[in-house]
Amino acid sequence: MLTLAAGAGSWALARRMRRVLGSGVWSAHPAVSVRSMRSTEAVVLRSPAGDELWPLEVAALRHRYEPLRPGPDGIMWWCGDPAKGGVLAPPGGGALLWTRPIKHRRARQRIVEQAERAGVLGRAIPAQPQERHEPDPHEPDRHVRGPVPEPVLAPAPPVSLVRPPESDTSGAPTYARLAAHAGRQAVPATGKRAERPPRAEADVREVAWWRVRSLRRVAGTGRLLGALVLCLATLGAVLLRLDGGSLMKLFFLAIVGLAALGYSGYQLVARGLPWVRAMHRAARSPVPVPRRYVLLHDPQDGVPVLVLFPADAEGHDRPEGLLPLLPPGTAKHPRRGLPPEPTGAVELRGWRDSSADGRSVVVPFFEGRALWPAEPYRPAAGAGSAALLARLAPPQEPLLAPPGEPRGA
Repeated sequence: MLTLAAGAGSWALARRMRRVLGSGVWSAHPAVSVRSMRSTEAVVLRSPAGDELWPLEVAALRHRYEPLRPGPDGIMWWCGDPAKGGVLAPPGGGALLWTRPIKHRRARQRIVEQAERAGVLGRAIPAQPQERHEPDPHEPDRHVRGPVPEPVLAPAPPVSLVRPPESDTSGAPTYARLAAHAGRQAVPATGKRAERPPRAEADVREVAWWRVRSLRRVAGTGRLLGALVLCLATLGAVLLRLDGGSLMKLFFLAIVGLAALGYSGYQLVARGLPWVRAMHRAARSPVPVPRRYVLLHDPQDGVPVLVLFPADAEGHDRPEGLLPLLPPGTAKHPRRGLPPEPTGAVELRGWRDSSADGRSVVVPFFEGRALWPAEPYRPAAGAGSAALLARLAPPQEPLLAPPGEPRGA
């Protein structure tokens, strides 16, 4: 019964989200994530038309909302009515979340005050993904009789998700613009555990890959050993000649253990080992290439991305490439181990191996410590790089008035 009730609720929510998406348009908003006293996940959106703030409660489990949580300079897409509810999504699309207005007046006031302290009113309004077209009331359609129709909501061309409008001159991904965005996006470390550096590990340039703890984790050796221990423990229990009922349970446990062992072994051989060996060879390259970096975070899944520039980059220089990274920290503190500053210098080693699509395997080093990439090096002029840059730092519309003052004053 509980499963049927949950399924019916999910079906009803999906229908409601589909109805809202079919009748509305997407708009981009500066967003602040707030966690109330009741551990309710809430997000505050700033209206693109002024300084009005919309406190909304996220109707989703925490594991679905956590990868989409907006950062200090977060931007979220919204479709709906702030008085009734609507759909929330990361810039550029992705997972959809249902949000509803917070009913209690005191809770709304407290959450709005927290958002104001976080500086949501001082942020620039992002470029809108969809535009509102209104017909001229002085030139009605000759073929339509009766009153003038309501304004028509029409989506902008898909290219506007990657390329800013012609009137937006601040959309170029220059070093100055991306560095400013990374500075607003940086999260200061709080607490002793968050400030503690990651544990030291063996230098990958001097030892074999299996002696480096982070490379063993990337390869998946921990999962393989866990499945092997489960199989051995089940075999030992069977050899103790337990009664028939326990043997049946152990039989199913053995099936699960063998399936986990086969899957983890396949992942290790087919994916983990080739990628780890390629990174190990890249890290042992003798000649480092100095580059400047800008550290940004993908709003869709929170993956850190190094945007790389020439070593002597200045304000108007364009990026040379992008390198998504594997979060070096723990599940609770995924950013631990990343460079503490949003901009700085790194050394790139690699260019020995290439992926199937021709991209090179490159490993960046920061202060002598390797930052392991999640995928091969992406040239800035390559396929998909423009869309990733637009998602990392969406085009901003300049503030028309100081924070707190009405626009056009």
